[in-house]
Amino acid sequence: MAALYLRYYDSSSEALFLSDLEHKTEALLVYSGAELVGFTTQEVYRRSWQGQDIQVIYSGDTVVEQAHWGQQALAFSWIERAGRIKREAPDIPLYWFLIVKGHRTYRYLPAFALKFHPHWSEQCDSMKSLADSLASDKFGTDYDPEKGIIAFPESRGQLKGNYAHPTADEQSKQAVQFFLQRNPGYLEGHEMVCLCELSEHNLKPLTRRVFRRSAR
Repeated sequence: MAALYLRYYDSSSEALFLSDLEHKTEALLVYSGAELVGFTTQEVYRRSWQGQDIQVIYSGDTVVEQAHWGQQALAFSWIERAGRIKREAPDIPLYWFLIVKGHRTYRYLPAFALKFHPHWSEQCDSMKSLADSLASDKFGTDYDPEKGIIAFPESRGQLKGNYAHPTADEQSKQAVQFFLQRNPGYLEGHEMVCLCELSEHNLKPLTRRVFRRSAR
């Protein structure tokens, strides 16, 4: 996992990767034959918010080998896993909390969900407040709630330049334009805080079907 990650990220190390991994609950792995070609890590936890229990899936490091960027196995496995987490506590709101250092990751939000924070055309103050609270809990003063950005004193990893820059086709997409405007320091390892409620009413039709099947 560390070797795959370090092929795509600068300003990191095996020790830093493993230290981060120690704080995660689980990882989803993608193989092509016997070769590991992608993964995502996450921490699943509960906390109280405005007098109510909530459950959080906090996404950590995610990488897929470039030759497999078109695969959908990781995305659908992640949605299925989220549905199973929801099934374990169906009455507790479930949120996806992620910090984004690349435009490709941010594009999962509009692909999966109807409403999320931050969005280029719709503001959701209640979701921003929760995102600010979750990010401040984890990152303290490295998080700037006004900008919605985590800026570490020293980068903890950023995409290598040849993978970080969007193509001309990607630059035409609204989500990519928004990410670049909102997180101009992404090339230096700045991360944009994002939040999305994982519920049937907030998911796109395809992801809703996968989520519902696992949740029920």
